[in-house]
Amino acid sequence: MITEHYHFSFIVFPALEFGQAEEKFQTIAEKAEQSHPLANMFRLNGEKIQMPILVQSTLFELFHPEGLPISQEAKTAVEKLATSNNREVRGAVYTRPEVVEFILDLIGFTATKPLFQKRILEPSFGNGDFLLPIIDRILTSWKRYSESRDSNELKNSLLAVELHRQSVAQTKELVVSRLSNHGIPKNQAIEIAHTWLIQEDFLLDTPKQQFDFVTGNPPYVRQELIPAPLLKEYRNRFTTMYDRADLYIPFFEKALSVLGTSGVLGFICADRWMKNKYGGPLRKVISHNYHLRTYVDMVDTDAFLSDVSAYPAITIIDRNRNGLTRILRRPKIEKKTLSALASEILAPTLPKGSAVQEMSNAIKNDEPWLLDPTGQTQSLLRRLEFEFPTIEEAGCKVGIGVATGADKIFIGNYEALDVEQDRKLPLVRTKDIKTGQVTWQGDGIINPFDSTGILVNLNSYPRLKKYLQKHKTTIANRHCAKKSPANWYRTIDRITPSLTYVPKLLIPDIKGKAHIVFESGKLYPHHNLYYIISDLWDLQALQAILLSDIAKFFITTYSTKMRGGYLRFQAQYLRRIRLPCWNNVSNSIRKELITASSTRNTAACNKAAFKLYGLSKEEKITLNSNGE
Repeated sequence: MITEHYHFSFIVFPALEFGQAEEKFQTIAEKAEQSHPLANMFRLNGEKIQMPILVQSTLFELFHPEGLPISQEAKTAVEKLATSNNREVRGAVYTRPEVVEFILDLIGFTATKPLFQKRILEPSFGNGDFLLPIIDRILTSWKRYSESRDSNELKNSLLAVELHRQSVAQTKELVVSRLSNHGIPKNQAIEIAHTWLIQEDFLLDTPKQQFDFVTGNPPYVRQELIPAPLLKEYRNRFTTMYDRADLYIPFFEKALSVLGTSGVLGFICADRWMKNKYGGPLRKVISHNYHLRTYVDMVDTDAFLSDVSAYPAITIIDRNRNGLTRILRRPKIEKKTLSALASEILAPTLPKGSAVQEMSNAIKNDEPWLLDPTGQTQSLLRRLEFEFPTIEEAGCKVGIGVATGADKIFIGNYEALDVEQDRKLPLVRTKDIKTGQVTWQGDGIINPFDSTGILVNLNSYPRLKKYLQKHKTTIANRHCAKKSPANWYRTIDRITPSLTYVPKLLIPDIKGKAHIVFESGKLYPHHNLYYIISDLWDLQALQAILLSDIAKFFITTYSTKMRGGYLRFQAQYLRRIRLPCWNNVSNSIRKELITASSTRNTAACNKAAFKLYGLSKEEKITLNSNGE
């Protein structure tokens, strides 16, 4: 049986036994040692790395498949992105100058060192937010430390990559101007700029060297905006491109893989990968191979030059496997303040009263990053997780309502939908539960599935057939229909009609605080609503717990916040909630929970829930402070 240390061997060679997989990878290592530009990855202190050590790295570090042919469809998609002026598709979000300077300080890229003798990578330079300050520091250092003042010394100090062709052309002009202003003849400035700046897809083209520094703001592009052929190429190349990972995830993996032995990475991007499901593989890569040196929470700060819906964070990561993590929260975006904070973070010891905190063992395996230096939150969390089962282990099921891919066709006024009576279901949407109670506004959804989950034969339902045929062009153009043309009229999610008639708790995805609504079993949930059902728990008692600070504690701890302080009440976070088994709840607490839920009074819900979980005075204080 292949152990966890060899799981990448299994992925690449699924048909091989363990010994064969080891032999195959050893052959790759030997070939790479002779020809691969990153061949020193396969040596340790001048000696060949043995197989058990070799395969603990990421797949990219082992053998990045730069030789894999790129499909013509992917090449076409790359070219389209390279010429697109749609900033959302390109993930173009620009960083404030003060924040850029702060990050460069944090990674140690300062002009007090001979930077022109180092190598720095900027993997997505856009309009030059990071690139131009990097160049300023390189040139200042060069003038200070170079004896020859030969501009050829600069050529190997920087590699900057950008996909968007127009941005490359415009930024090259700025770089040439920058170099010329520092006294470098224009023809030499042009040559250096062409050496430094390259136009290509960073994820598909491999830098030929390792780097002392990697920094930037990787593109934030949701998966659904990545062309399918290109997404397939990324998935083939990066182990961290998992589930619904956004584009910045493989940027992290590849950037980390080209760090030199003493290399440091400093990125600013959305923080959601640090806690959610799709960030798990990247968290594992970092935990096993790197060190989180510094984490700066940028919640409620204007780190970017435009508004973004998710909160950003700065992560400074190096190859030193040991050491503390220094943590800073919500710094004031002001040059003088950030410069002073950078000095504190980099100091051998923190000054007394510093806003910077330290944490040991901050990250572990693929677990969500719970960066609480005081330990109070983690102490309470670990106790609850040790003593109580998860909400689903306690007999509750968490699910999400139906997505159709064409709501305007599949959803309409229930009475007006011109299909057979048993081909439609009453639908509950977010707008129906705004008041905290269900006030159905009459929507319905067409159900193309029978009670066993199989698509019905349209010939057996002439009205349904006529209705769907009328809209076939739109319905058949959905991704799920193209994947299975014979099933062109299915909804994205399979509809289970029996769910309609089961009592359930309904929970909208994005809310500032818990909004838990009891539905007695008459309506089918829409995809903007999560639901909880149970044969064991009294749902109204459960409603009180979910309205309490206990549930908010779990959601706040594991969820990423959205702009405005909104939380994500998604299934992956709801499933983190710990819950006693119903048969272990005393009759008195059962009654108290049910009474509290009927009033929807948070204080009453807290009082009953705190008794149920046996919280101490100190734990209640931690809970309330965490919930703020």
